[in-house]
Amino acid sequence: MNCRRTHMISSLTQYTHRLLINAVRFPETLPQLSLTDWDLLLRIARTKRLLGRLYADLDQLNLLKSIPIAAAAQLQAARNLVHHRHTALTWELDRILWALDELDVPVIALKGTAYVIAELPPAAGRFFADLDILVPIDRIAEVEQKLIECGWLKTQLSPYDDRYYRLWMHEIPPLRHRERESEIDIHHALLPRTSRYGAKIDAMVLFSESYAIKNSQVRVLGAHDMVLHALVHLLLEGDPNEGLRLRDLIDVIDLLCYFGTKPDFWEGLVPRAQQFGLERPLYYGLRYSQQLFAVQIPASVLQSVAHSAPKIPVRWLMDWLVPLALLPEHPDHPQQVVSFARWLLYLRAHWLRMPFLLLMRHLTYKSWLRIRGVRQRIEIKPQDLKQL
Repeated sequence: MNCRRTHMISSLTQYTHRLLINAVRFPETLPQLSLTDWDLLLRIARTKRLLGRLYADLDQLNLLKSIPIAAAAQLQAARNLVHHRHTALTWELDRILWALDELDVPVIALKGTAYVIAELPPAAGRFFADLDILVPIDRIAEVEQKLIECGWLKTQLSPYDDRYYRLWMHEIPPLRHRERESEIDIHHALLPRTSRYGAKIDAMVLFSESYAIKNSQVRVLGAHDMVLHALVHLLLEGDPNEGLRLRDLIDVIDLLCYFGTKPDFWEGLVPRAQQFGLERPLYYGLRYSQQLFAVQIPASVLQSVAHSAPKIPVRWLMDWLVPLALLPEHPDHPQQVVSFARWLLYLRAHWLRMPFLLLMRHLTYKSWLRIRGVRQRIEIKPQDLKQL
């Protein structure tokens, strides 16, 4: 009986994987789905935050009227939420640039905000929570002070967490606007100072290769740097619940497919990764983009990056863990092995984030605080903001 049930769950999981992958790769086939398939697709797309993406693809193909009305309504609701968030992000960025105008400091928009203002494919239907910017490390103190003067507030952290951000991380503690409650992350690097992958990344090189957005003071990363940053975000910033985020891999795929049509993109991608010491993340990103979504990557690029592959046992382990963590499980039949895979990849991200002794010290202290019931972060509530 147990073997039969295990086989049934395995079959359902594989079907769930195929359903979502095909929906992303071949949105033109979505009108052919049965109501049962639509019910499952909407459930798993919601957990992976891909409802807005499905709407954008179907809207581009003029197929929204060809799918069930109830499904179209859910996708429309997701699209409305995404549109609202994009508007809020761009307005917040405008206010930040206004506040920093007299400082004459270069500002690079990162991740979701960059995709939106540069009108890049990953922005289509993508919900972005926070606004991320990059400024030179020697200007970050005055940027923080200027934003505080203009209405942003420091997030209330314990002295330990504040010190953790400022000494070890690639960003300062988040700031939140006193009226809009929007949160911004101000980076001075792409990776934590303690990361084993961050040592070779010179932020000033990122600025020199960035380009300006038309009619704006803000800049975005160059094509190669944007792809590598998306890979860093996917593979080196683990989430305890998701392990790896499928929507982040789809961002990588969208960027590869978009920039891959530009002259000299593929020729310069591997050398740029080598310059920054990011050959291994690039290897994994290209490998799983190709394996899971059949992305077309030039053979010469795959051959060049193959030298950065891990040893065979590690590669086998990652080939088992990554699809488990990335792809959705059937919502009615969760599997313990999936949670285990996500947990292992979360540990891997922490392992790469800082040296072992520092990591043990950090986790021990945080565990001690949790056992004592000490709040590690104090949220600023709307009523608190109104009293200021």
